[in-house]
Amino acid sequence: MDRTFSGQSRGVITMSNRFQSCFDAQKARFDTDATKSLAWRLEQLDRMERMLREHQQALCAALHQDFGKPPFEQLFEITVPLGVIQYYRDNLKALMAPQSVPIPPGLEARGNRGLVFKEPYGVTLVIGPFNAPILLLLDPAIAALAAGNTVVLKPANTTPATAELLSRCITNHFNPEDVAIVTGGREEIAALLELPFDFIFFTGSSAVGKVVLRAAAEHLTPVVLELGGQNPTVVDASANLDIAVDRIAWGHNAIAGQWCVAPGYVCVHRSIADAFITRLRRSLIHMYGEDPRHSPDFARMISEHDAERVASYILPDKVVHGGRFDVPGRYVEPTVLYPSAWTDPAMQQEVFGPVLPVIPYDDLREVVGLIKRRPRPLAAYIFSKDPAAIDYFLGSVSFGGGCVNQTNLHCWIDSLPFGGVGYSGMGKYYGKAGFDTLSNTKAMLIGNPDEVLDVFPPYAGKDIAGSLGLFAWTEPPAPGDDASPMPDTNTHPNATD
Repeated sequence: MDRTFSGQSRGVITMSNRFQSCFDAQKARFDTDATKSLAWRLEQLDRMERMLREHQQALCAALHQDFGKPPFEQLFEITVPLGVIQYYRDNLKALMAPQSVPIPPGLEARGNRGLVFKEPYGVTLVIGPFNAPILLLLDPAIAALAAGNTVVLKPANTTPATAELLSRCITNHFNPEDVAIVTGGREEIAALLELPFDFIFFTGSSAVGKVVLRAAAEHLTPVVLELGGQNPTVVDASANLDIAVDRIAWGHNAIAGQWCVAPGYVCVHRSIADAFITRLRRSLIHMYGEDPRHSPDFARMISEHDAERVASYILPDKVVHGGRFDVPGRYVEPTVLYPSAWTDPAMQQEVFGPVLPVIPYDDLREVVGLIKRRPRPLAAYIFSKDPAAIDYFLGSVSFGGGCVNQTNLHCWIDSLPFGGVGYSGMGKYYGKAGFDTLSNTKAMLIGNPDEVLDVFPPYAGKDIAGSLGLFAWTEPPAPGDDASPMPDTNTHPNATD
């Protein structure tokens, strides 16, 4: 490489950009309008499905090789994209169809009509994360293809076995002018971000998300950023503790806590805090055993660096469960810290690992106030049987999405738009929301070719008010109507001589 990456795009496509030909080929394909057809979109969905089914076992093995993903979490990365493919296959005709929209009655009565078209943006760059390196790379790609875009994929370089296998699979199953894949690290991302993509979809950390957004700004490229945050969980005095502890224990420790929607910390009402901790410890032992190091259902950290980072949040005097770690083995035990405080190290950023701070509280309004002072999270959860408490929490706290008396599962459901807000990201996808996000909404007024609508100069002698009334949603007052009389400037109390 003959360039360096300073963290910002220079807005210049260098002649030596190694991905220029790939980009140009996809741009040329898109400009033929072939990708706008239903047939092309269905063909890409079929190719993706065949790839996932034919290589399912190899892909699962690669996930385990990279960071010990257990079987359930492996299969989840295959079955969810397959479900997304089926959704688009079943609904694509309806999603692609122009939509009639109401227009003002005056225009409609004269033979005009309103239509909304959904058209693809063009060449789309999808940058995926390490924690779900198949699912969170392919889900956005499937939505992009369904919407008629060509796609360049960039898998995470921290899951090398999965990235290498995906590279071979994509190359064997797709034409490069339709779907291409680029492997590598920071230099490759820097080179890709120099190119004027028509859309960028990024899933990862907020720090890298800022870099992507700055690069996209150079070309005014629209983006979706799926980031993360320290997701709050509230357990009030009315909660079913047996239900709550199981769902929090699993939600926090799946993928060894490396899940962007994982409960990041728990605020539990002081009156039930001790019972909550007792049940939570019991649930963790039931799920992962006395020594989770030997559990086939507990993954490893993605790197030694991350294992060391997460282990640094463990305060020995607050450990009520777990606390053991092995940095060279990329292992951090499911750990509960109690009673945690808002000033503890684990509360200063997204933990993204299996260390769970638990904070006792007395007043829900005070807790909500403290949550609202922090960056808005990707997800939030409340366990309660009190409708007033649930309504207050949902109405007051801003977050991307979440659950009541559940954790994590909202991100499995196609009909629920998924995405962050503020520091946790921008833009939504999944199902119809994904199709809409990756489509440009083209609004059209279809005029009556034979209806005279004279709103042009010269204006003298023309019924300008009547013409403008055609664009009103309600009938304007007739001349002389007393409904909205104009003041007489000569007699109005505020008039001056």
